[in-house]
Amino acid sequence: MSEIIRSLQRDLNHFGEDLHLIGSERLGNRHPGEHRDNFGAGVMAEPATPEAATAVVRWCLEHNVPIVPQGGRTGLVGGGISRPGDLILSTARLNRIEAIDTLARTVTVGAGVTLQALQEATAEVGLVPGIDLAARGSATIGGMIATNAGGILAFRNGVMRHQVLGIEAVMPDGTLFSDLTRVLKVSAGPDIKQLLIGSEGAYGFVTRAVLKLESFNPMRATALVCVRDATSALALIAHFRAQPALQLEGAELMWQRYMRDSAADKGFDVDWLEDNTPAVLLMEVSAGSEAEAREALEEGLAALWEEQGLSSGIVAASLEQARRFWALREDSDFMYRHFPAAPSFDVSVPPGTLDAYVTGLRSRLKAIDVSFDAYVYGHIADGNLHISVIGDGVAGAAFKEPIEDAVYSGVAELGGSFSAEHGVGTEKRRAYLTYGNPARRAVAQAIKAALDPKNLFNTGKVPYCAD
Repeated sequence: MSEIIRSLQRDLNHFGEDLHLIGSERLGNRHPGEHRDNFGAGVMAEPATPEAATAVVRWCLEHNVPIVPQGGRTGLVGGGISRPGDLILSTARLNRIEAIDTLARTVTVGAGVTLQALQEATAEVGLVPGIDLAARGSATIGGMIATNAGGILAFRNGVMRHQVLGIEAVMPDGTLFSDLTRVLKVSAGPDIKQLLIGSEGAYGFVTRAVLKLESFNPMRATALVCVRDATSALALIAHFRAQPALQLEGAELMWQRYMRDSAADKGFDVDWLEDNTPAVLLMEVSAGSEAEAREALEEGLAALWEEQGLSSGIVAASLEQARRFWALREDSDFMYRHFPAAPSFDVSVPPGTLDAYVTGLRSRLKAIDVSFDAYVYGHIADGNLHISVIGDGVAGAAFKEPIEDAVYSGVAELGGSFSAEHGVGTEKRRAYLTYGNPARRAVAQAIKAALDPKNLFNTGKVPYCAD
């Protein structure tokens, strides 16, 4: 048993079942999530109440023990990795859905609740969170707040910071900041919760939040449509967003190699795809009934078929077929079975610049090595692309920085971001320093110094947490 656990048990034993302490033996039986070093500390505290979480933070402050906040461990940039001497502070037991207000359309929820659990609970009263993403089964609300998650509905509802009305968090000085506001309009000084959203656990440990909800409409139609480029896909999206009786529920673009390899991995028939199809758009709309949604989708595609140079497409005939369509986009693990060390990126550019950016990206990669290519796919309506670079020796140390430069080149100049929705963590520290906004970095560092002078919260991750 580690000295940290022994000391915590001695000093905080009065919390009883409200505080579980877990050592390396038990952690060894758990999956570490997306990064093998997430459990590197070998010590985890699982508070079941905000008060227990506060006591743990105060104890760490007194004993100078670095804290690594963790949620569902689905982060892709190493934001939750820990080292010996750290203490992992988990939201796993802060997992209560406390109140759903159907009149105000809000929900008060613990930070450890998964997105899927929240979706299922709110769907029972005809409501749904205004955010969705592929990792819904494991991503937690606290983690999504810490990384300012984006996802499928960001083009319509914004990202996580636009969903949060109120927040509760343990701050680095050991105080419990509680501002569980349940109204949209608040003009009462600086909005402190926005400091915590997107801070990747560097400014505090989120325990509870109040989120907005929106109406849930299951009457949907889904299609896969071959398009000539991103511009053509955006024209389709604009058409359907302009229809008063329709709601666009999703718009995801998969460039050719991603689509074909994903389909092959899942045994999905692509005989309907022409050999030179540049990209495939996955679209989903909702309406007053499934028949209305399907009819509007088919009529809209027919009206734009020749104008936008569409070559082929399929409208899902059943819910199960629609799910298979979505699996093509969301089940992306096949890439790492084929290319285990493929460097992956998450950028955003204004939607109108997507075609030029992707063309330039491929050219820049070929200039490094003629074998280099990329899987490209993403949230087309808001300009967020996911990119995995593939090719011979692509993971070699000599290629790391040239590949990063090829991906990030020109993104800031276009008005985009080197990190759209995955955060900075450890994996994007160079990008943060090289391509991030220096004025933003300076302010972030000043805030960090003011809130956490001992630098105990998520040390060594984003650069305002120095090693």
